[in-house]
Amino acid sequence: MAKDKHVSETPATQLLKKNRVAFTEHPYDYVDHGGAMEAARQLGLDLHQVAKTLIMEDENARPLVVVMHGDREVSTKNLARQTGAKKVSPCSVETAQKHSGYLVGGTSPFATRKKMPVWVEAELLDFSTIYVNGGRRGYLIGVPPSALTQLLGGQPVSVGLDVKSRAPES
Repeated sequence: MAKDKHVSETPATQLLKKNRVAFTEHPYDYVDHGGAMEAARQLGLDLHQVAKTLIMEDENARPLVVVMHGDREVSTKNLARQTGAKKVSPCSVETAQKHSGYLVGGTSPFATRKKMPVWVEAELLDFSTIYVNGGRRGYLIGVPPSALTQLLGGQPVSVGLDVKSRAPES
């Protein structure tokens, strides 16, 4: 783990500071494809309280941000239904990076390159603090969930699927 607790600023932390949103910094050793599970393990955090930031798109290739529990998957079928889209699917890595301005594995919901609608798994809003990517691989920030709704206009959705009991989507 990094000895220096402060990580240099990212567009995400600059936006939070500019808007006077308090956050905590949680650097960890990035592991390819480790995701939220690896971050939570290294930092001793509850995986349900660690959120992953996903860049998806609708049937017209319009991008959107989904903030989901680290231990859940997104039901794209339910997401489409709840957001008024016909279909929602994950973006390719290249497309996600182009829209967000962040490397996949370091995508923050804050200060994305392109302004996109933000959808937040409703249960995340019940925590006093959630841990999201701070805009760099190996770097989580602890923020109040209200930062997602107030700063980004994030809307709640209930689209989480337990990873272990995931039913095939039709």
